Amino acid sequence: MSSLPSAVEPYWRDSVPLPSFSTLDEDISVDVAVIGGGISGITTAYLLATQGVRVALVEADRLLNGTTGHTTAKITAQHDLIYDELISHFGAEKARLYYDACMDALRFIRLTVESREIDCDFGEQDAYVYTTSSSSLPKLVKEWEAYERLGIEGAFVDSIPLPLPATAAVVMKKQAQFHPLTYLLKLVEVIVNAGGAIYEHTPAADIEQGKRLAVITRNKRRIACDHVAICSHFPFYDGGFYFSRMYAERSYVLGVTVAEPYPGGMYLSADDPKRSIRSVAANGETLILIGGENHKTGQGVPTIHHYEALSSFASQLFTVKDIRYRWSAQDLTTLDKVPYIGPMTADTPTIYVATGYRKWGMTNGTAAGQLLSDLILGRDNRYRDLYSPSRFYADPSVKQFFTTNLDVAKHLLAGKMEPVSRRPQDLARGEGAVVAINGKRAGAYKDEAGMLHVVDTTCTHMGCELEWNGGDRTWDCPCHGSRFSVDGAVIEGPATRPLRRIEWDAT
Repeated sequence: MSSLPSAVEPYWRDSVPLPSFSTLDEDISVDVAVIGGGISGITTAYLLATQGVRVALVEADRLLNGTTGHTTAKITAQHDLIYDELISHFGAEKARLYYDACMDALRFIRLTVESREIDCDFGEQDAYVYTTSSSSLPKLVKEWEAYERLGIEGAFVDSIPLPLPATAAVVMKKQAQFHPLTYLLKLVEVIVNAGGAIYEHTPAADIEQGKRLAVITRNKRRIACDHVAICSHFPFYDGGFYFSRMYAERSYVLGVTVAEPYPGGMYLSADDPKRSIRSVAANGETLILIGGENHKTGQGVPTIHHYEALSSFASQLFTVKDIRYRWSAQDLTTLDKVPYIGPMTADTPTIYVATGYRKWGMTNGTAAGQLLSDLILGRDNRYRDLYSPSRFYADPSVKQFFTTNLDVAKHLLAGKMEPVSRRPQDLARGEGAVVAINGKRAGAYKDEAGMLHVVDTTCTHMGCELEWNGGDRTWDCPCHGSRFSVDGAVIEGPATRPLRRIEWDAT
């Protein structure tokens, strides 16, 4: 079995040069402030800027360094086995609307690639959800019946092109894949050429509401504006208790080279543990992306085991020559599995949110850009009610609300009661762990140079105790999914404040 790379780096970010933008260091005034430099924020800013709207796009870190930069980049309306479930909860009309929204997003990407002549390896592929187990067969049959009822172009087959013992699969025809960063970097170029402003390393901290809105950055700069579109994965400004209405999951990806030719297609297992497979044309050779192993953030087995499980699966499926890349991504799931896109609350009609894509950000993020730009421009959009963040369906939302928040309470208590015996000096180089310092819980990581990085492990969001993520070398919150670097910097929200660093001397 090939060894795992030591660096955690997605192929997408490693394969293209990325532009850099300055930090906002003055107060400014624009029509719209867009918060978040992923596919949702960039698409929203692109659509507004090309209509003559004065836009400022603000990113807390670097553009395309969040979930968008760590995707598998499938552009598809086949979001696992979802359509039978949507019909049962919302009815056939809304289930078809969800499919239409995703297909509209796919068409938008295709037309943008063609009209802007973007070289981003865009290519049409069929998408498969398959099973190798007879226990999952009834679910696939029901999903196919949903396809037929909704008029989705597809097929029900008893084998797939991959060397897997699949007993059945549901196929969605004419889906697509691409290189998301080369696509989005062209949109960034258009935004700048249209007069839009882009700022990196500028975390947004608050929104002041008055005659006009004002986004307040962490370094106390003001962005006066008429509309704010929050596209920051988890809303940095949570006016709608979103932390209690979503849960965070991590999933993992390997980029491998193999001896066999790839037969084409994009694949996802209906069985657990999840397995995702697609190919990438990379520098004259084919890179296979093997993904899966999803789990709630900060929970479960040591995270390096998830990479090892994907490596084992890849070796069973192909003759693996080399594992070139490994990375992970974080995704948010709403109570009813449909994203929240639109006004944050009924009382804040000019503050918008886009979140909860459930691992399907390429189509959902594009649909968000289309919907948010239409709302800001005062245009009709047939998907407004479907995605409304103010919606509430008793089934399944009530059950999922209690399940999610009971899980939070369990981990909040468990973290506070966990006995800790390890000491910082016990750690090997490259190792991190929860440790005891003067009888109190702390987190320590010893880097390869032997330097200790020690932090308070109490999450700055709501006080849950963080767990060490050895696969990605981060501190992760099992309650709401916040993530922090070894030095305590916020990597992902809902937390907005860094961890307290602890000075520790072994002598």
